[in-house]
Amino acid sequence: MPPPIEHVHDDVLKLDPSMLVEEPVHAGPPSQADLPPPPPPRPVAVVTPPKPLPPPPPLPAHDATLVAPETAAAAASSVGDLVRTLIAEREQVAVYRSGPTIEDLVREEIRPIMKQWLDTHLPPLVERLVRAEIERVIHRTTS
Repeated sequence: MPPPIEHVHDDVLKLDPSMLVEEPVHAGPPSQADLPPPPPPRPVAVVTPPKPLPPPPPLPAHDATLVAPETAAAAASSVGDLVRTLIAEREQVAVYRSGPTIEDLVREEIRPIMKQWLDTHLPPLVERLVRAEIERVIHRTTS
């Protein structure tokens, strides 16, 4: 059993030689025989898209939409035009490399999945959040 630790003061710890830990002595750099063998190559996993999430439940609020269908269509068209413009600019300013990166491959594989999910879930999600915020503001002003 090691000797008890002496406390000179509450915040000072006195160490004694029996508490030292000796470091192993290395004769030189490790040889190839000392190194563990490299791990075997791992097979490339095929990424399957996750199951689509169910649509959010409808809110028990009014049936009236927040904006007219024509306004919503115009806004969606404007956003779509903006996205197409940004994509076209990104393709024109491409940096030439030795090939596509993993990031490029993943981005191209995920793009249609994200588009489908956003097309399905974004409009009800935005509408639900806007309604909740309007109700919160109305309740705050009436209180």
